[in-house]
This record gives sequence, structure tokens and C-alpha cells, in this order.
Amino acid sequence: MSLKNFHLVFVSVSTLLFVFMTLWAFVLSPERSAMITALGWVGIAGACLMLAYGVYFYRKARKIHI
Repeated sequence: MSLKNFHLVFVSVSTLLFVFMTLWAFVLSPERSAMITALGWVGIAGACLMLAYGVYFYRKARKIHI
């Protein structure tokens, strides 16, 4: 597996973990506290940022033919 493919897999798995953290905080958590709600918002922000970074990296890697 090339470094580019490993990077794309790592970004994808990280994004999925952020999505799971968000789902856990807002849907699956047995209690609702300020910390769990904050973790949910961090999960949303992390998923959006990782998705944007993944698209950025893919376009950059494709442009320089890595």
C-alpha cells in the first residue's frame, strides 16, 4: 500500500470515528450533560474538517501525481 493510499484510508477512518463520536453524543449517550454535548459539537467540527482535508489532499496528490 502506498503512502498516499494509507493517508486516504487514515483520513477516512478518522472521519468515521468523528461521525461515530457525534452519533454517540447526540443519540446513543444514556445521559445528557454539557460535556457530552460539547463532544458532539467537536465531533461535528472534526468530521467536517477531516472531510475538507481529505478532499484537499486527494486533489493535491492527484495534481502532483503521487
